[in-house]
Amino acid sequence: MTDPPDGRHQRFDEGRNTWLARLGNLRNVVRQELVARQLRDALAELLPPGPLTVLDVGCGQGTQSLLLARAGHDITGVDTSPEMLAAFVDALGAEEAAVRERVVLVESDVRSLPADGSFATYDVVLCHGVLMYLDDPEPALTALCAATRDGGLLSLVARNREAMAMRHGLRRQWARALEAFDATDYVNELGVAARADSIDDLTRRMAGYGLAVARWHGVRVLTDTVPLEEPLPPPDELALLLDAEERAGRTDPYRRVAPLVHLLATRP
Repeated sequence: MTDPPDGRHQRFDEGRNTWLARLGNLRNVVRQELVARQLRDALAELLPPGPLTVLDVGCGQGTQSLLLARAGHDITGVDTSPEMLAAFVDALGAEEAAVRERVVLVESDVRSLPADGSFATYDVVLCHGVLMYLDDPEPALTALCAATRDGGLLSLVARNREAMAMRHGLRRQWARALEAFDATDYVNELGVAARADSIDDLTRRMAGYGLAVARWHGVRVLTDTVPLEEPLPPPDELALLLDAEERAGRTDPYRRVAPLVHLLATRP
């Protein structure tokens, strides 16, 4: 079966309910908050001010899209999963009318958007947590880069191949750590088959479509091995934790061993 390039392949559907149930847990909150901070800083420093057009491919429950809509940007959210879009609609219902009016949701994959009449080029293109569910990232990257207009920004969050052994090593799973050094495929924390990409390979692929990585960050460097159901700590502790994670995510050598990488690429 060919994977749809927005990543909502049937493999993710196997872990969808688990993903939704864990949204408020520490690991997911750290991931979403770090990506939001990194994206916010990149938008402020790399793009002109003013309302931006945003395409969120594989938008899921809409965490990042809603943050951007609240900031005044216009969002087109795309996902192949009606269940994930339903979660987005539920969250959208709690927003003010001005925010709701800035969001358009499309049940589709990115290849079908031209036929929908919804496809264009955008100031900002998001693709977070999608590539790991694709056998081949190339069709997705082709579409994502094509959707990024001149002067625009592509925000890509992917599983870091260079850190595959780290999680198992920290959990004292020595045999699995040894296997992971040479692995691309793995089973993720949702119990779903997935794959990883290297920073250098993604950078090279995007350069082939005219995009240059302006900056990249590690995501969840310090908290990757906390228990899957770990709840949030008290607010003061959470604030310190997030600041430490943010620092680690932009500092070598720590960011190199992050389980997820956030690449921000611009088209000159």
